[in-house]
Amino acid sequence: MALSFLYRAFCRVLQLIRLVGRSDTDLAIEVIMLRHEVAVLRRQVHRPAPEPADRTVLARLARLLPRRRLGGFFVRPTTPLRWHRDLVAKRWTHPHGRPGRPGIAKGITALVLRLAKESPLWDYRRIHGELTTMGIAIAHSSVWAILKRHGIEPSPRRPGPTWAKFLAAQAKRPMACGFFAVDTVLLRRLYVLVFIHHDTRVVRIAGVTAKPVADWVTQQARNISINLADHANAVKFLVRDRDTKYTASFDAVFAAEGTRIIKTPVRAVRANAICERVIGTLRRECLDRMIILGRHLEAVLAEYVEHYNPHRPHRALDQRAPSALDSPPAPIDDVDPARVRRTDRLGGHIHEYRMAA
Repeated sequence: MALSFLYRAFCRVLQLIRLVGRSDTDLAIEVIMLRHEVAVLRRQVHRPAPEPADRTVLARLARLLPRRRLGGFFVRPTTPLRWHRDLVAKRWTHPHGRPGRPGIAKGITALVLRLAKESPLWDYRRIHGELTTMGIAIAHSSVWAILKRHGIEPSPRRPGPTWAKFLAAQAKRPMACGFFAVDTVLLRRLYVLVFIHHDTRVVRIAGVTAKPVADWVTQQARNISINLADHANAVKFLVRDRDTKYTASFDAVFAAEGTRIIKTPVRAVRANAICERVIGTLRRECLDRMIILGRHLEAVLAEYVEHYNPHRPHRALDQRAPSALDSPPAPIDDVDPARVRRTDRLGGHIHEYRMAA
């Protein structure tokens, strides 16, 4: 306040020095104009609100004018009395809390809005229950008030999930399978049966054979079904093409586990795009760089799967490995190249890099 008063007093002194050198006619005209401006402003502003520095400047300047000139001054004799009453009230009024219930913390409000946004099917009672499980004490009526204050509709009228969430939810249960052929150095053709989970992109090599007869294919289905028995999410759909290698007994094994077989349209490779893409990855990163001798193929595929599932980053998984979705690495700010360790796979065709402790 002191600096504000000094600055405004200094401005008024400069204006006074400037007015000393002007003629009486100019001063009279300027006074008439200023009085008219004040009259116009008084018609627009019923009650001015001067700051403490303004009050001090006006009080000091008023002492320089004769009393007969103070009639047009907007400060009345009752004004200083009111100022004094305000000072006394401010001096002796003790601070007190806000009446009524205590306010809701901003963090709780933000959490309520987040739950309502991420779970559009939850009503305020369900959101209140979720907060209670986290140890957050809040009334259910407060949750309703927060949603209403921020313009969030009740759960039946909120927008449903987006296409991204819908497709992500649908990808939790399906699995796809496919055959691909590999020619050995002696031009012997081997067939590989591969499975891949849509949600995690985990790859499973079922087996390698030169003759994919019905009994062999059925046995691979039984092996995969046994491995999936301990899987957290049961496989609800199995996507496959219309290859004649998939016999009725193959489908019956998965049907007994409650898995529905979905056949792709004829000559529609894109209908099983996820499986076809991983087959292309197997060829580009592994099989096209090596000469397969025979049963050597099983060891090559097993070693590549050991690299693919726990280490290879995947763009669909935000550059995380299929088997490492729940344990993302801690971010590193200062990278020391001397701490980087390399592991070779498949005789050096593939490298894995890790940061040493």
